[in-house]
Amino acid sequence: MTVPEQQKALLDDLFAAIDARDTARFLKFLSPDAAFRFGSAPAVSGHEAIGEAVGGFFASIAGVKHSLNMTMLDGDTLVCEGDVTYTRYDGSSITLPFANVFELQGNLISHYKIYADIGPLYGQ
Repeated sequence: MTVPEQQKALLDDLFAAIDARDTARFLKFLSPDAAFRFGSAPAVSGHEAIGEAVGGFFASIAGVKHSLNMTMLDGDTLVCEGDVTYTRYDGSSITLPFANVFELQGNLISHYKIYADIGPLYGQ
């Protein structure tokens, strides 16, 4: 299945906000009552809780850069997989694989699920 230009633009803009570690800009892609889960962390809902979780994560890293390898759209479900390079505050970096599943509600994400093991980022 091909991903229409609208969804490609959504992903480009979303990952640009994430790579800029811009929590406020990131939240603009989510519906007000969105649900968000990052790896094995507990799911959170709503802009306030998601903003706290994402902002806390952004504060724990010096930088981030995503590279998408595959995207797929099935109805209102958008899936992508790729590699993410995290830069630590000591200047070292690590690249890890990820997959995301987005449930769309119009032009906004209502459910955002990240499948990734970020343990190696923190030496676990």
